[in-house]
Amino acid sequence: MAEPAPRIVKCPACGKDVSWKPESKWRPFCSERCRNIDLGAWATESYRVPASAPPDPTAE
Repeated sequence: MAEPAPRIVKCPACGKDVSWKPESKWRPFCSERCRNIDLGAWATESYRVPASAPPDPTAE
């Protein structure tokens, strides 16, 4: 029985195709550079989760 082909995903940083397999050292990224770019975005708080304003405790 043939081994199934590895799943191909897009690098979250640059969009390049990446094979999803154990040998892909930087998965889901295509390279260390793309991984570090993403890590830097987290470190500088460039990524944010949208939130609504908390309710006004004085409003009734």
